[in-house]
Amino acid sequence: MAEELFDHVEGAAGDGLARLLNAIANASIQIRIEMPHLMGFSDGSNKYGEQILKLDEWTNKFLCDTLVETGLVRRIYSEELNAPVEGIPDAPYVVCIDPLDGSSNVKTNNTCGTIVGVYEKEVGKGSEQVAALYKLYGPVTTVTYSVGKGVHEFIKQRKGEVKFVLSKENMRLPEKAGVYGVGGKREEWPPKLREFVDSLEGRGMKLRYSGTLVADFNQVLHYGGLFAYPKAKLRLAYEAKPLAFLAKEAGGKASNGFKDILEVEDDVDARTPLFLGNGKLIEEIEKLK
Repeated sequence: MAEELFDHVEGAAGDGLARLLNAIANASIQIRIEMPHLMGFSDGSNKYGEQILKLDEWTNKFLCDTLVETGLVRRIYSEELNAPVEGIPDAPYVVCIDPLDGSSNVKTNNTCGTIVGVYEKEVGKGSEQVAALYKLYGPVTTVTYSVGKGVHEFIKQRKGEVKFVLSKENMRLPEKAGVYGVGGKREEWPPKLREFVDSLEGRGMKLRYSGTLVADFNQVLHYGGLFAYPKAKLRLAYEAKPLAFLAKEAGGKASNGFKDILEVEDDVDARTPLFLGNGKLIEEIEKLK
């Protein structure tokens, strides 16, 4: 039986991206199997000075190996690596990955995920991505992707089957914002932002914050609203740009508080503040002084 996810991507973007995104999706089967068995820390740290979990280390290597094996990837930039992985020299794609977003949540059996951004030449502006996706390892495993033609969610079917089927097509952020989550220490937020956040419950929005970027953005995508991390903590290339690409394709916006994330140019390892969600809310934030 043909793979439904593969067919969906191929129809929108051709065979190459279809094979690449399908391989990334199917890798989630083995990642979920390994999660209970790789607890604790490894002996190393990443380029941000953070100690690496064993599961981060294993997932990073497994995904990098999977990407190289497709024969479609020229270079892989990873949040967990000090230098990129070199793939096939004349391959068509360059990939940025956050292998296991929210991996610290595994200890408490909470949601984590994987974030991927795909470029054709080299990592540049987020608007130059040709695809972005995230995988969510929740009660079920989902893959949400865009190749610049809408946002689509696929869900993994029965246990033991490598099969993803379409769950939601051409997703749009609901016009009425329903949820919000803001990370970091409240006392470090700018005063105007604190006032803005205080106003959100009065607009009928509910607080939803898990500590996993993928999970929090996924809620915003389904219910409408806002995810924010005002401090420059999140990784521009590995986290912010792919999700900004998806937000825009779903009718929303993404900003660093001053500028569209998709137009920010910076080093591949740069950090950034991040505001994601309904366009009107992001525009309000950019006007705060």
